Amino acid sequence: MELVLEKMTISEELSAMERLWDDLCRDPSNVPSPQWHEVVLAERTKRVIEGKGEFIALGEAKNRVRTSTR
Repeated sequence: MELVLEKMTISEELSAMERLWDDLCRDPSNVPSPQWHEVVLAERTKRVIEGKGEFIALGEAKNRVRTSTR
């Protein structure tokens, strides 16, 4: 199946993305994490162990992401 993204509406593109995501989530073990994920997790774990980790509410995290991507 070929997708012609230039001819798809935003709604069609979002629907295709959702279908792809659902398919990938069916068996997450088939989707390898990139090496940098392990590095980031190790750094964050180290900060928590050292008492330097910062924990914030999910809503605050979402606000920070929204603010940083504007």
